[in-house]
Amino acid sequence: MTVEQAFSSLTHIDLAKEKRTNLSDLKKLELPPQGLNTLFGVQDQNIKYLESLLDVNIGARGNELLIDGDPRDIETVEQILREFGELFAEGQHFTDKELKDAFKQIAEDRAYSLKDYFLKARFNPAGKKQVAPKTANQRKYLDAIANNDLVFGIGVAGTGKSYLAVAMAVDALFKKQVSRIILTRPAVEAGERLGFLPGDLQEKVDPYLRPLYDALFDLVDSEKVTKMLEKRIIEIAPLAFMRGRTLSDAFIILDEAQNTTSEQMKMFLTRIGFGSKAVVTGDKTQIDLPRGQRSGLKEAEEVLKDIDMIEFVYFSDKDVVRHKLVQLIVRAYEDHSTDQ
Repeated sequence: MTVEQAFSSLTHIDLAKEKRTNLSDLKKLELPPQGLNTLFGVQDQNIKYLESLLDVNIGARGNELLIDGDPRDIETVEQILREFGELFAEGQHFTDKELKDAFKQIAEDRAYSLKDYFLKARFNPAGKKQVAPKTANQRKYLDAIANNDLVFGIGVAGTGKSYLAVAMAVDALFKKQVSRIILTRPAVEAGERLGFLPGDLQEKVDPYLRPLYDALFDLVDSEKVTKMLEKRIIEIAPLAFMRGRTLSDAFIILDEAQNTTSEQMKMFLTRIGFGSKAVVTGDKTQIDLPRGQRSGLKEAEEVLKDIDMIEFVYFSDKDVVRHKLVQLIVRAYEDHSTDQ
């Protein structure tokens, strides 16, 4: 069977169901056979996913794509397919996952385009790994960090808040927009009283900072990370160690901010110096502070919400980019807490 014959059998459009008497009523576009193969994906998974996002049916007859459905959604699909054809002709490579991520974001935000995703949104902070937003909120978050000196990323676990912030920090460092990166978390599990733990100071605090190390080593070659840590170009430390400092010309990330007290949050925010950018991440559903003690993240959300130079970006279970099961677990817990 030829590629053209194979794709002819893949059409999802039921002309009898749609009461079509001929194909002239359908929108049509053409792509080369190789482009169709990439676009449809294994067992048509890419096209089926696009159909699930929009009210359309997409099929193929030879090199010709046939589109039927809601007029507004047809217009969106036409734009996607045109840009796919142009990018394919330019030699752009696509994976099924990348196409699905792009389709999802375009369905959520019609102003976004396939070219935006493949030519603008993706970046490679340190030459090791390419980073791209996987949801519309992740893209909004990256834009907010690029355009503001202080950004709060608030939402459930697994939405990429910390990882994307570290990626932007690494990108800024390698572009020489800042001279150092400072990553910090409240070591609330040990009450920031670490003396009872075995080992030296670094060994005591490392377990609480390990997620930040993991993100760094995923983005930057391990030898480079080690050297930058030794030279203190990258500093990872508990929040308590920030007291009394002024952090200038730095990209500063406060992770797990839901576990800061009001005093700690104010202390951190007033450490920001000239030429610095700060990102605060947190999940208000996972507060580990002692009962009766208010979260500094919740208070900051109320106190700072009307300041123009500060942006808050909120994530939901729809933005979870871990295993599908994680998304279902997050949603189940949210539903359970709502019912209480």
